Amino acid sequence: MTISSSLNAGVTGLNVNASRLATISDNIANSATFGYKRSVADFHSLVLDQSRGAYSAGGVRVTTGRAVDQRGTLITTNNPTDLSVTGRGMLPVTTITSVDAGVGNYPMRMTSTGSFRADANGILRTASGQALLGWPANQDGQIPGFPRDTLGGLVPVRVNGNQFEGDATTRISLGVNLPATDTVAGASGDPREMALEYFGNLGQAQNLNITFTPTVPAAGAPATNEWTVTINDEAQGNLLVGEFTITFDDTRDFGGTIASVVPGAVGGYDPATGLVTIAAQSGPLEVDIGRPLEARGLSQLSDTFAPLSITKNGSPVGNLASIEVDARGQLSAIYDSGFTKVLYQIPIVDVPNPNGLKPLANQTYQVSSESGAFYLWDAGDGPVGDIIGFSREESATDVASELTQLIQTQRAYNSNAKVIQTVDEMLQETTNIKR
Repeated sequence: MTISSSLNAGVTGLNVNASRLATISDNIANSATFGYKRSVADFHSLVLDQSRGAYSAGGVRVTTGRAVDQRGTLITTNNPTDLSVTGRGMLPVTTITSVDAGVGNYPMRMTSTGSFRADANGILRTASGQALLGWPANQDGQIPGFPRDTLGGLVPVRVNGNQFEGDATTRISLGVNLPATDTVAGASGDPREMALEYFGNLGQAQNLNITFTPTVPAAGAPATNEWTVTINDEAQGNLLVGEFTITFDDTRDFGGTIASVVPGAVGGYDPATGLVTIAAQSGPLEVDIGRPLEARGLSQLSDTFAPLSITKNGSPVGNLASIEVDARGQLSAIYDSGFTKVLYQIPIVDVPNPNGLKPLANQTYQVSSESGAFYLWDAGDGPVGDIIGFSREESATDVASELTQLIQTQRAYNSNAKVIQTVDEMLQETTNIKR
């Protein structure tokens, strides 16, 4: 019994070391494969019942798996949609065949890195056929509240390289200094004019004509510090869309700032925000002129009429120039007009036990009973890392370590073969006793 168990133990030793050799071979072969996770072989002793008093060798068993939680080094690339995850979590992908079939219920796979490029249909996919999944943004660039524990809402990321996009102007910040000398007795009372460009709903450029008319006091009277402001929209035939009477403060502490704003026949003013609302051709348009007693927006100082700072949102129609993914996973389209729009958000998939994931082809993984259920996180939230564009994750294989294990495995295999040879010689001696 003892000799036979020794033979069996030697045979199992040969088998498990052959398995370990296979994992080492796989690791070395994939030492240059992006996103590759090491295969590992763990040995477990098999102990038989020793209640009869005689020792019987049980041998050894082996279990193989992937060290998914081990990360490779990130390297820089020149493709903005080469994506990697810094830390815990993986990118959601699906097979391009399911996308082309239009099944709708896409099977989810996971990968730690990928080089995604748009195909003929605009789908961001890898050369091996893995399509990137993400949550689509609304027209205003906001991401709706999708469920985090299901695939509902995830769609293949599609980018049309021939698309045009414009952004209508909804807000203008107006920083203009009006000359205080225009509101004193004896001033000419000539209005000050300026044109203000904004972009309509179809990306066309339109002008608002703003006229500042000072109120001149009678001879010998003090300065009025008062201006009548009118806003006319050229897109509507120079229609009057805003009229306001603005009085400026002349005290030592707040001299030159707005004291009060009184709306006229059209338009509205909110003193809490400093916003003037007008009905432009493209819809409601907010003009920030500043709050009362605030050193921002319109001012009245010295003798100079000067537009100091004019900023606005919106842009003319532009052609798609590039796409980028930020650390939060938001995929944005950048147009040659300077307009940037969020198209998708790429979530990070996380499971309780990453090493329990089922490995599939092309460095992708699938949820299993050992990994636990998945959850979709925003990149950078909770336990997951950020998404990094222009990067790929190298193989987690350390060739020097694998070669060292290769030597150890070879020695262990030779030793188990020697055990079998010794058992064979002992059995031969037992047979020779009869002779």
